[in-house]
Amino acid sequence: MVIIFCLLLISGIIAGQVFDLSGGRNTLGLMTSVCLAYIMIEVGLEFSDDKRKISSYRWDAVVAFSAAALPAILWFIYFFVFIQKSWQPALISGLSSSPTSAGVLFSMMMAAGLSATWLFKKARTLAVLDDLVVILLLTPLEIVLQGFNWGSLMLLALIAGLLSASFRWQNSISWPLGERWILLYAFILTGVVFLMKSTVNIHLEVLIPAFMLGCLILQHKSQATTVHSKSFLNLDTAIKGLFMFFVGLSFPKISIGAASVWETIGHVLLLTLLANLGKCFPVLCYRKDVPLNERFALSIAMFPRGEVGAAVVLIGIGYGFGGYISTLAMLSLALNLVLTGVFVWMVLKLLNKAP
Repeated sequence: MVIIFCLLLISGIIAGQVFDLSGGRNTLGLMTSVCLAYIMIEVGLEFSDDKRKISSYRWDAVVAFSAAALPAILWFIYFFVFIQKSWQPALISGLSSSPTSAGVLFSMMMAAGLSATWLFKKARTLAVLDDLVVILLLTPLEIVLQGFNWGSLMLLALIAGLLSASFRWQNSISWPLGERWILLYAFILTGVVFLMKSTVNIHLEVLIPAFMLGCLILQHKSQATTVHSKSFLNLDTAIKGLFMFFVGLSFPKISIGAASVWETIGHVLLLTLLANLGKCFPVLCYRKDVPLNERFALSIAMFPRGEVGAAVVLIGIGYGFGGYISTLAMLSLALNLVLTGVFVWMVLKLLNKAP
């Protein structure tokens, strides 16, 4: 299944570069968001099984913040020193290296049979938190770049309220579950989020609301075995496969301009190395919980980048900070995305599990 997901991802990236999809970007964004919402509702359902209090996540929040900040700092220094002496595009492009692709990570690790492991549960927490860190950092960054904006403060307040609700009223909604029901919730939630964007101009992505909804829904023991059907080609697998393909399609056209191909390749490889080096911060943590191989596997599990990082790059382009820096950032994100299958294989080897 991991191999199939990787092939779908690569096919999407190739198709997105070959065909002109400019007229269908909104539809593609909507479909991708529906699939992401479906995945994140599932993640919230599993997350709600962990009955720890919010105070017990403080150390996880520190680790997630550090693992998100280090790649951004390393990219900012590299862009500013070696590419362009301008801090604005270097800053926002650097931030695109921070978020782990939660949807891609969860789909791949579930496909690899790791959903019951300590590594998956910890990666699930850190991936959600580091995406949250990026969303929270984007608001002051937008204020620095574009001036004060009431919409950004409203977005921060809304996110804080959603996260607070997900812990305060965990497992409090008794709604039906199953693949079709979760997909229906994903459609409705995505529609509400897109409506908010178009009417009140609050750019909230579906990741956090979908995660919150999954936390709120009560999963009865009788429902736990019926959320997914047992067949190989079930609806759950199809949605996650489509998500991988749509993420690949979502990457914008790549152009290196006047730069040489070899120079660009060199920059992309170094940026990818720096981004993943920054994600290795968890190796230094959780020493009392697991041995070194599992901590290293956790760091590698955080390597996949994708739709959230690409969205940050697109925000920078929207502010007029495009050019060669944005192209390098996008190419590095695409390379990390293509290597997701390799990362999962490395995780399995470190855990002594058969790929």
